[in-house]
Amino acid sequence: MTEPDETARSTRSGDPIRVLIVDDHALIRRSLEMALAAEADIEVVGEASDGQEAVELADRLTPDVMLMDVRMPRRSGIEAAREIKASVPSTRIIMLTVSDEEEDLFEAIKAGATGYLLKNVQLDEVPEAVRGVHEGQSLINPAMAAKLITEFANMSRKEAERPPQLPVPRLTEREMEVLRLVAKGMNNREIAKQLFISENTVKNHVRNILDKLQLHSRMEAVVYAVRERMLEIT
Repeated sequence: MTEPDETARSTRSGDPIRVLIVDDHALIRRSLEMALAAEADIEVVGEASDGQEAVELADRLTPDVMLMDVRMPRRSGIEAAREIKASVPSTRIIMLTVSDEEEDLFEAIKAGATGYLLKNVQLDEVPEAVRGVHEGQSLINPAMAAKLITEFANMSRKEAERPPQLPVPRLTEREMEVLRLVAKGMNNREIAKQLFISENTVKNHVRNILDKLQLHSRMEAVVYAVRERMLEIT
């Protein structure tokens, strides 16, 4: 798990984190439910067995966090994530995957997922992952960050050939510096050291960036900035 995205939504004091579990294997759903059931601050509000059902339940239940398999029948987790982020943008989505080598993971991030968990994760780590994402963290490990940088570079080259779109929100010079370092996979501590500023200042800059771009996570901000040619990654 990496740095906070500084976009944790405020909830009423004492409210449990509402979680929706999505996987086509009943045993995995049951295991995740058991891992979360004992937590006083987490409530499993529903389960779905495929992407189509996930979309329908998310729209009805508006969960705070979703644990969702990447590969499922009827509609994949990526397709479902894209639709859920459009209809329920406040929901944080953690993709569940067998391997961090899956090419789909980059597509999941572009679709709005906050990060991923390997299915062989220790069950006692699941509640902390849910809390972390709810508080604004991205579940992106260094290996995945390196892969994302490569994909962002490829994306940047492709987008250079696209005709200009509508004007994008303007970021300050410092905010652009921070965003470039986020795109390189740096966490808040590393960015602070690089720019000779405090971690709290970095958090404030990231929060301002997300507010201006009207996005929910650092990775979404990087994808947006590359797509709109605010960043060039080589």
